[in-house]
Amino acid sequence: MMTDHDLRQEMLTSIPNLRAFAVSLTGNLTYADDLVQTTLLKGIENLDKFEPGTHMRAWLFTILRNQFFSDVRRKRREVDDPDGAISGRFAVMPTQDARLHFTDMQAALSKLSPDQREVLLLVGAEGLSYEEAAQVVGTNIGTVKSRINRARNRLMEILGLEQDDDFGPDRLEKASMPAHSLV
Repeated sequence: MMTDHDLRQEMLTSIPNLRAFAVSLTGNLTYADDLVQTTLLKGIENLDKFEPGTHMRAWLFTILRNQFFSDVRRKRREVDDPDGAISGRFAVMPTQDARLHFTDMQAALSKLSPDQREVLLLVGAEGLSYEEAAQVVGTNIGTVKSRINRARNRLMEILGLEQDDDFGPDRLEKASMPAHSLV
């Protein structure tokens, strides 16, 4: 009966053969050494699964080969992006504040007069033109423009905004966005 110490010694004697096999699979000495190291670690972690009486080297070769093909499959899904240029194009805006902004906007809209809220939502949210909004509410285009202007000014006052620059991404959102998307 082999002890854990004997099994580990047998693992150590297999290193040159594992390395040669890894180099033949990878063609890269550094990656081959990493693969051998991973194989030995997995072998030690799973030593209780090794069946005494079977061939240790064959068991380790199987671990190495399986690890190599797992790495190959994983690398197929990965993109080499050392300078972060590709991942920078996939920046995602943080969403944790979106709900708060939405709630604030709903509360501010509820403080507008019904006439102002109506035309602002028709033009701003529904995308109607001033002419179309005027037709919907049964008034002239000048009245619609006036109501929208007063509604926007009132919203800025309610929300504590001082200038048009305050609309859009906040400081945190701007910090998380790639520089080219802010232009």
